[in-house]
Amino acid sequence: MNITLRYAPFADAASADLPLGRLLRLSLFQASIGMTIALLVGTLNRVMIVELNVPAWWVALSVALPLVFAPLRALIGYRSDTHPSALGLKRMPYMWIGTLLMFGGLAIMPFALLLLTVADAGVWAGRIGAALAFLLVGAGMQITQTAGMALASDLSPEDRRPRVVALLYSTLLVGMILGSALLGFVLIDFTPTRLVQVVQGAAVVVALLNITSLWKQEPRQPRRGARPPDGFSRSWHRLMAIPKIKRFLWTVGLGTVAFSMQDIVLEPFGGQVLGLDVSLTSALTAMSAGGALLAFVLSARFTSRGLDTIRLAAFGALLGLPAFACVIFAAPLQSALLFQIGAALIGFSGGLFSVSMLLAAMELPERELTGLVLGAWGAVQATAAGVSMAIGGVLRDVVSSLATHGWLGESLNSPATGYSFVFHLEIYLLFVVLIALGPLVRRNPVGTTVRQPHPIGLAELPG
Repeated sequence: MNITLRYAPFADAASADLPLGRLLRLSLFQASIGMTIALLVGTLNRVMIVELNVPAWWVALSVALPLVFAPLRALIGYRSDTHPSALGLKRMPYMWIGTLLMFGGLAIMPFALLLLTVADAGVWAGRIGAALAFLLVGAGMQITQTAGMALASDLSPEDRRPRVVALLYSTLLVGMILGSALLGFVLIDFTPTRLVQVVQGAAVVVALLNITSLWKQEPRQPRRGARPPDGFSRSWHRLMAIPKIKRFLWTVGLGTVAFSMQDIVLEPFGGQVLGLDVSLTSALTAMSAGGALLAFVLSARFTSRGLDTIRLAAFGALLGLPAFACVIFAAPLQSALLFQIGAALIGFSGGLFSVSMLLAAMELPERELTGLVLGAWGAVQATAAGVSMAIGGVLRDVVSSLATHGWLGESLNSPATGYSFVFHLEIYLLFVVLIALGPLVRRNPVGTTVRQPHPIGLAELPG
């Protein structure tokens, strides 16, 4: 038993009420979300821009649509907390609704992608259908993840909850890595028919994983009464009264924009500028998620030794500068290796910033508002990610059009100009993030005891 607890990953997260087998089965909903993210962000955006010749601005807006529901994460969590179910279930109804929305969106997506290859009116019908599919998938992911993480917190004992949530977050990243690798393998010989088969198969896999995850997980409870009419608004006003909470949330949003603007253009950059095939660019998501997973592990170790979480977030932002520089210089050097190194570093530095700000959110006062604080953190992060991806795609199209029409001079008449503009803008935003982080750093007076960091444990995680 001691050997198992020491060497088996997250074996100490299990308990008598939540055995390891049941916990691992519950974590499958996170794996399905990770695979869906890899499909949307790591594969479909590149395929639609490069292979199907869809404008990058429209693809960026479509991929950002899944995050339209992100601001509602705090409300979804609050409603699942107080759901007056006649069956005595409060999390399961929301998880079922989220699963059905994800399956429906992925089910209609192949037909929309087929219409994108048809001329005239079929193109716009395909674009509208694809936008609807992305919207359904996004709503499903937000609802499923918020309610699922809350269910995991309900089932786990308080002393094991941090490890349970760490396991679920790791499962999300592992799902992204495995999904990206699998997509890269099956799309080595790319054809539109193969792409349709992959998306249809993903819909079935998502449904099976979520059904397996949810089966007999939530115990029935007595039916509760109606929600108080102003409960959410009163809790929100109390949250906004916490010192520096607004600056903290703004910094989370700025940092997320700085690290997410490239999400929609990174794979197309590899395909259009460096000539990489769909298999290799799909593997970039695995590299980025692997870097984020490594950052998650290292941040836990650093904070356990007393390192301030805001300083760690600043280090992540600082490390993003050479990461984006590697991607920028990959174009003139035509170096696929330098590009892949930059993509992995972006994942690592962005993951370090994200997890560090998450830990900082958990250390805020008003412990009874922890769920709402983390819901607001997740909502800000997801919303900023969606907005930044849309902006990145639009800027890429506008600058590329100016460059190819000679408005920026002969030296910048290159397909790489639009992409390079986005990457440079992210570097400038990282400097703004470093400035914004300064007042948030905690300065301990001389002779005081360094605070003990709160362990990782959270009811909602980023999508």
